[in-house]
Parts: sequence; structure tokens; C-alpha cells
Amino acid sequence: MKLLAAALALALGHHSFAVVYLEQDTIEIEGDVVEFQYRNPHAWLMVHGSERGALGEKIYAAEWVSVSQLERSGIPKNFFKPGDTMRIWASPNKNPSDNRVRLKRMERKSDGWKWQGNRGDVR
Repeated sequence: MKLLAAALALALGHHSFAVVYLEQDTIEIEGDVVEFQYRNPHAWLMVHGSERGALGEKIYAAEWVSVSQLERSGIPKNFFKPGDTMRIWASPNKNPSDNRVRLKRMERKSDGWKWQGNRGDVR
């Protein structure tokens, strides 16, 4: 899994999110953290779960913000643990078979921790 995400990060480098994601759309996913990659240019949260209203589960690779943004928000590299149950809202990928999404908002069920990006309201 780490190799896959590392290859994705290197291949994409810095890109316009609108090239990869449907930024105007929002999907809701609920599942458990598999891995948290605390790295630049963007951190990644891997969640095994399902999209609301869809059948089946898969591992979603949720692209987040940079490490410096996480540090400014007080989020250390050990903030998420495997098994943490999360609810996330994200921009879906333009390619329906690609499991990468762009985080907009999320909450951790165990303690009620919430993160709301600065990208406007969730639809």
C-alpha cells in the first residue's frame, strides 16, 4: 500500500485538483483507517469503507493537505491509528475506477474530532 501511494504522489507531483477530481461534487464515505501517510506535498489517509448509497467496500486514498498545514493545525503524524472509524466527505475522482478522492471534511467517530476544510459548504 505504501508503495502504491508513494508512486501516486511522485507521478502526480503538484497538480491542479480540478484536473483529477470533480471538485464541484461531494461523496460521503464511512470506514476504518488503514494507514495515514504524513508526507509532502500532501498527506494521504487510506480508509477501507464504502460510499454512501453504494454497494461494496474498497480502500479509498484520500488526498489531504501538506505536512506544514497539518503541523499548524496541531495534527501530528500519529494522529490517526489503524482501525479509527472515519466519516469523510470528498471530491470524487474523474475516473470512476480510481480510488483517490480529495478530502473536504471528516470526522472521527470515537472522539467526535472534526476537520472542515476551507473549501466551502458540503452539499
